Amino acid sequence: MSFRILDAGDAALTIEFGSIIDPALLAEVDALDAAVLRLKQAGGLPGVIETMPTFRSLTVFFDPLVTDRDAVLAALQPLIAAAEHGSTTDGRHWRLPVCYEGEAAPDLAEVAGAIGIGEDEVVALHSGAEYLVYMIGFLPGFPFMGDLPAPLRLPRRAQPRVRVPAGSVAIATGLTAIYPWESPGGWHLLGRCPVPLFDARRTSPSLLAAGDRVRFVPVSAQECRAIEAGLASAEIDPMQWLESAPTPAENAA
Repeated sequence: MSFRILDAGDAALTIEFGSIIDPALLAEVDALDAAVLRLKQAGGLPGVIETMPTFRSLTVFFDPLVTDRDAVLAALQPLIAAAEHGSTTDGRHWRLPVCYEGEAAPDLAEVAGAIGIGEDEVVALHSGAEYLVYMIGFLPGFPFMGDLPAPLRLPRRAQPRVRVPAGSVAIATGLTAIYPWESPGGWHLLGRCPVPLFDARRTSPSLLAAGDRVRFVPVSAQECRAIEAGLASAEIDPMQWLESAPTPAENAA
């Protein structure tokens, strides 16, 4: 295994496993993150506060008044070595509704023209794949998901938007994502997902998590509006789109 240790100030260090977006690297990150959590729960790693996983690295935050870099790194070394044998987390499986019509899909025609296929074919490609959630970042609840079918792999837009509506389903490079909040953005917008991805009132505010797998189910604009109304009135629970989840025993393994 090759990895780098990067200092992040006097209260954090980053273990970097590689430089690409790849399920094998995510498996190593997941394995190390889970091992750190287990050791912390068992009373080890005094002073360690939390971890932050990404596509290819794990940052460990610690209290420099309780511990220091050398002590944390010494405790992490055997966990890093074991992470090489990690496998991709068997996360939850979701089937999320997406409207690929009208104003919900402002870039659909442009994407279809850029790759030389019909709009229906773009929708079929995008909704026909299963995506791995590599990480949550950029915005609270924002899932970076891969791997996008090869024909849809386009660079970001030359002209980013000042405002991307919340719920926008987007693509760029080899990734797809859902914007949980209105924000600036430079990805191509193919549709809209009415399911809220972040709710601070929930025990786990982010609906999706790294290691989850997502499929998109096309719905009409009318169905999308009905889902939004049901969610707003609490008649619909976002968890109804959870297709399956690993058992506690599987998670522990």
